[in-house]
Amino acid sequence: MGSVATLEKLLPVLLAFGCGAVLAKRKVVPAEASKAFADYAFLFAVPCYLFGNIYASDLGALFNWRALSGYAATAALAVLLVGLAARARGVREPRGVALRIMAGVQVNTAYFAVPVFITVFGTAAPIFPVLLFQVCVLSLVVISIMELGRADDAAEGGAAGDGAAVAGASGPGRLARAVVASLTTPLVLACNAGILLNLLSLPVPKVVLDGFAFVGDSASPVALFALGLHLGGLGLDVRGTTREEIGLIAFKCLAFPLLAWGVCGGLFGVTGDWLKYLVLIAAMPTPQNLFIFAQRYDVGVDLSAALVIKSSVAALLLLPLWIQWAAA
Repeated sequence: MGSVATLEKLLPVLLAFGCGAVLAKRKVVPAEASKAFADYAFLFAVPCYLFGNIYASDLGALFNWRALSGYAATAALAVLLVGLAARARGVREPRGVALRIMAGVQVNTAYFAVPVFITVFGTAAPIFPVLLFQVCVLSLVVISIMELGRADDAAEGGAAGDGAAVAGASGPGRLARAVVASLTTPLVLACNAGILLNLLSLPVPKVVLDGFAFVGDSASPVALFALGLHLGGLGLDVRGTTREEIGLIAFKCLAFPLLAWGVCGGLFGVTGDWLKYLVLIAAMPTPQNLFIFAQRYDVGVDLSAALVIKSSVAALLLLPLWIQWAAA
């Protein structure tokens, strides 16, 4: 695929994203509206798309266990590298380390990878297994560290006064609720429902599938438009970028996909389209959930906001190169 063909593939992505950013910048559409658009995409449109496509997919081809094992090994190695780098920089608080691991290893699937894959490949099916792994494994590890760290802080803070026992006892309860909430998000429920009905060969009326497809087709442009509104409203302070931010963004947008290429292709023997899919998935930016986690657990809020915005811009700028490599 030549440069012109690559840009043609990316034109819809740039159009939806760019229009959102421009409209927010000019205050034609308030940047705060990005939450409504993002909620529509995250809670409704993307789950509709996922369910319909997984239900109609060949699960044997979709769940390529060699490819998934290679990606899991890549993620584990990346977790170790980011964790060691954070400790080397003097980050000792477990929640701070977990936040940086999430920034460097997790990818923006719903708002970035899904629309990009739909536009470039015509399907987002290869993302589904990685999405489940990310939510059911990586996110649970981060949530566990965050919840347990918050419980420890509450217990220590309460030791000097009233309520220490209550604060400490509430930790496991918060952790359990967080785990359940993670596993019952619309994205995960849609994936699991599609897999279950597919495995059981239960018929779904065509009119229902057509309805899911109609709504699901809006997921890609709405998600990108929402991301554009969000970034256009916040702005981009390049001069204030810290060395830590540069390091995490470089790892996420360059080192992590190269690591996926080396581990999946070199160690696990993944070739062909699946190797391209995994490298492109790894090249996606830091997820918006990072900022949500940071706010919820009151750790690294400014850092997380900067990483979400700047990694999204970096990933968008590097995307033509990764797509051209995938098509070579």
